[in-house]
Amino acid sequence: MTVENVVGLVVAVSLLGYLILALLYPERF
Repeated sequence: MTVENVVGLVVAVSLLGYLILALLYPERF
């Protein structure tokens, strides 16, 4: 795993988690 791969993975997971939270709790966003 290179640094670029780790950073890309973290960003992708963060965006996915944010989208799922926005769908589950729309009143907060």
